[in-house]
Amino acid sequence: MLVESALSLSAQISSRIDALMGYITPNSNGEILIPDDFLQRRNLDLTTEFWLDEREGDLILYPMLPDARKLYIEATTACNLTCQTCIRNSWADPNAHMDDATFERILESIKKLPQLERVIFTSFGEPMVNPKLFSMIEAVRKLGLEVTLGSNGVLLTEKVTRTLIRLGVDQLVVSIDGGKPATYEGIRGTQLSIIIKNLETFNRVKDELEVVKPSLAIEFVAMRSNLDELKEVLILSSELNATRLIVSNVLPYTEEMNEEKLYGYGPKEPLYVGSWPVKSSDAWVRWGVIETPRMFWGAERRCKFVQDKSMVVRWDGNVSPCYAYSHSYQYYTIDNVLKNVEQYTLGNVNEQFLDEIWMSEEYTRFRSNVRAFHFPSCPDCDLRETCDLRQENQGCWGPNPSCADCLWAQDIVRCP
Repeated sequence: MLVESALSLSAQISSRIDALMGYITPNSNGEILIPDDFLQRRNLDLTTEFWLDEREGDLILYPMLPDARKLYIEATTACNLTCQTCIRNSWADPNAHMDDATFERILESIKKLPQLERVIFTSFGEPMVNPKLFSMIEAVRKLGLEVTLGSNGVLLTEKVTRTLIRLGVDQLVVSIDGGKPATYEGIRGTQLSIIIKNLETFNRVKDELEVVKPSLAIEFVAMRSNLDELKEVLILSSELNATRLIVSNVLPYTEEMNEEKLYGYGPKEPLYVGSWPVKSSDAWVRWGVIETPRMFWGAERRCKFVQDKSMVVRWDGNVSPCYAYSHSYQYYTIDNVLKNVEQYTLGNVNEQFLDEIWMSEEYTRFRSNVRAFHFPSCPDCDLRETCDLRQENQGCWGPNPSCADCLWAQDIVRCP
């Protein structure tokens, strides 16, 4: 139900406020008026439109605000590697690049998102295999936004490095899942020496041009077969002047990868931590840090995508609320249930601008449910071994699709 403005609600909001929380009563006309100081605290005004909803007997007003802050763009689903850990082992999607018309619609949409701060070009493909990637980055940078680029690092030539610097890319995230050549090659199917050489060239060019950006982050997917090499990757991160080492647990898309997972129900020792000085242009400028995941189920559930006000646009223009819902695939839950995830699409940028999709009733309600995490906790349920709903992204109560099994929300699986 769309409410045209705060003052046009048949129950418009009032002006009596208690010292601790808003206390309101209808006026003589039966109207409820929103107090001015409440509107000011929330940076709302009299023209703000709302969605009216209810949850378990509570009335909820959702302000319709174009306040997205992060935009993930899937420039392509194609990749130049075949990694053991990849979702591409569990889907039937085509190898395809985002077309010009879709990207132009994104650019038009960005102008309608005044609080947008950052665009992240990363996906389940390798962004650099899209020949138009750098023109896409240039167009985004002209709009004054920060850019993060995720890559496997294979195509990071000196020419590419100079292009990233010229375009003003803020951060480069490169995946390195092993400290030993044999381990890395077994997971990624290419040579670790290629990546190290490319990153050494990346740093040399930055020093030559006396620039700090793009900063470098390393991403490491922790498994039984490579955990012993995490310390080596930390040392390598220091040698390569990375500012962050982002460690994630594996999300097992295959039975083989399910045998590799380190996390479970019971408390486990945290992963290795450490820090190192990061040097740039002969000056120590900051400390690099390792960011580690949670190792067992049971934390307060929070969605980084919703908290950061992020949205994901696929190669075909479909808009999803997070990585986990941007494609259809299978994976194994924490207690080894094979789950079939169906892509959850809230709109397509070729049919609606991103601000319209973001402020739609369905998307607004979804974000509210995720913030409150109004979903069951399937891994804790006594009926989990016999529940058919768990085999899909459904829950026995609360809204669907359900985030009940989400490993991202537990911070077990992480991404930049």
